[in-house]
Amino acid sequence: MEINGKAIIYSILILLVLFLLSVSTGLIDLKSSKSAQSTASETSQDIPEKCQVPSGQDIKSWKEHLGHHAETKDCLKYFN
Repeated sequence: MEINGKAIIYSILILLVLFLLSVSTGLIDLKSSKSAQSTASETSQDIPEKCQVPSGQDIKSWKEHLGHHAETKDCLKYFN
């Protein structure tokens, strides 16, 4: 049996459509991965502004920064 180019292209397109449908219906949640910006135990709306992770900064370095300042150590309770 010979696999032609059309069959491969159609297979790839079908897989892409299934993936996009899964993401759009919520079966696959791309935002909840470990590499996502926020791993806070509460939503960002519940975290005081002084405790929120600034854009462009990763959560690990932000937590380290918070722990170095007495006035922001209480912010660590918002992060796992």
